[in-house]
Amino acid sequence: MKFLLFMLPIAVVAQGVTIDNTGSVENPKPTWETQRQARTYTLAIPAPRGQITDRNGRPLAQSRLSYNLAINFPTPLDWSDEKILAFARQQITLAKGLLKRDIQIPDAAIIGHYKNRGVLPLDIVQDLQPAELSVVQGGLPQELILRQTYVRFYPNGPLAAHIIGYTGREAPLSVRPIENNDLIFPESEGREGLEQIFDNELRGQPGILHITYDREGRKTSERIARQPVPGYNVVTTLDDNFQQLCEKVLAENTKRGALVVIEPGTGEILAMASNPAFNPNDFVPVVKPEVFDAYSKNPSDPLVPRAFRSAYPAGSTFKTFVGFAALNSGKIKIKDEFNCPTSLTVGDHTFNNWKKTGSGMLNFKEALTQSCNTWFYQVGLKIGAETIIDFAHRLGLGRRTGIPVKSEADGNIPTDDYMMRVHKRKIKKGDVANMAIGQGDILISPLQMAQAMGAISQGGVFHQTRLVKQVQTIDNRVVAAYPDRVREEIPVAQDVQDVLRKALVAVTTDGQGTAHRAQVKGVQVAGKTGTAQWGLRTAAWFTGFLPADAPRYAFAALYEGEPNDNSVHGGSHAAPIIGKLFKKVFAPQKPANGKPQDDESEPPAKADESN
Repeated sequence: MKFLLFMLPIAVVAQGVTIDNTGSVENPKPTWETQRQARTYTLAIPAPRGQITDRNGRPLAQSRLSYNLAINFPTPLDWSDEKILAFARQQITLAKGLLKRDIQIPDAAIIGHYKNRGVLPLDIVQDLQPAELSVVQGGLPQELILRQTYVRFYPNGPLAAHIIGYTGREAPLSVRPIENNDLIFPESEGREGLEQIFDNELRGQPGILHITYDREGRKTSERIARQPVPGYNVVTTLDDNFQQLCEKVLAENTKRGALVVIEPGTGEILAMASNPAFNPNDFVPVVKPEVFDAYSKNPSDPLVPRAFRSAYPAGSTFKTFVGFAALNSGKIKIKDEFNCPTSLTVGDHTFNNWKKTGSGMLNFKEALTQSCNTWFYQVGLKIGAETIIDFAHRLGLGRRTGIPVKSEADGNIPTDDYMMRVHKRKIKKGDVANMAIGQGDILISPLQMAQAMGAISQGGVFHQTRLVKQVQTIDNRVVAAYPDRVREEIPVAQDVQDVLRKALVAVTTDGQGTAHRAQVKGVQVAGKTGTAQWGLRTAAWFTGFLPADAPRYAFAALYEGEPNDNSVHGGSHAAPIIGKLFKKVFAPQKPANGKPQDDESEPPAKADESN
């Protein structure tokens, strides 16, 4: 990489000090004559920021070369304020004519830069557009120069924006007098997502440029003492094709929602989408106030990563985990039956089933298939809160997954300590009944939900959820790796595993099931719907894994309903998201006529697909 001085600013170092080949200082106190006869300046050359890539090395974030138009002040720097402003205004007027755009630089900024850092060019236009660059490259007076800088670039726009995050320019250097080893232009720093967490690794090592001036202020030499070393590359577990597909399906079927897909046998996140999204390129090189206002004031909160920073009431999806706890604890047997009435009284409160008719005596498979609330009230009370809480925590619910992002949602599985802190009482029987159907104070993020289903799909083997595979140098030397490891191993009997799988498959295939719209031709989908009130909104879920007999994907789809819209349900709104996604994933090759061979139509809606 070649740097040309006329494109770069300068930074000051100690003057007149020489260092021998041992590194010792020969003349620690330079003479007055040496200082007058030669002045040596050193500037730090920022390194290009490393890439963030998907699992196959395809870039999700990279650096690009940018060009700024700047004023180059002549030396010596002894002008009056009036002369400084007259000179700068003349150059700004010329730049306006060349670029056909308005350029506003406050007088105070011009004078402050000249007096504190006048040996550096003053940027008046940042990140020239290609057409503008073409114009100025045709020729500029010596008082105006082009400066090369690095800016961040997100080649896929909003793809995975909530995960990758964005960068911002560090504080400008012109607010204080120039100092030794100042950068020739401000570096970018991570402000959100992986850009922020891996900021140190991505930054690289700055280069060093020495410049010497004579006593009249004329340059006598210029030398790059050290080339900048690009930052490390961060390789994620994401598959950019899968991520793009998830974002597309989510955007077409929700106004607000989230979709997560995990590889359950390794814990690797293949896709993690939140809708609506934002374009991180809007923040480069700096975000305009009107752009930030548009994002921050949008009632749909496009800057919020719903997939991992929001937690929602689980609704009936939690029945899967209650059944898992009941069967694995041995407190409920596979063939045990409980009645499924329209309501059940616990203490002085009557809890209703979501259906208006009873279903008689049901075993676990039948109860999960029909999502019978009153069946699970009874089972929850029989096994107790402690058992439910223990197994929920072992499946990672109500706890951060540990992926490298800031402000990941904790979620919540209410314990006695929590209830005392928030409600000033311990867990009561009514709380247990609510907990058994995922209501009350339970909160789960979409990422936690997919993670828990992944552990169930693997017979209780819980692989640590991972978002980053490794960090490596530009020449592919791995400096940090995050290999597969088992976080928890819950013993599960084969017959219990079999009945869980059959029950979850029946949810999508049985006539009494609630998720027919999640069906995928030729592939058994195992999953569970859920519908829960969430303030004035409804959180509609569908979560599970597929193929059911050899799971390759664990998933969670979350649909946020509009305020007071009671038509939103897991079976009608969340399950179709999964069906549409995996129809595309498992779609056969198109024949020569270009028409797909599989049937893209959805199964007809059932009257009972509401829970």
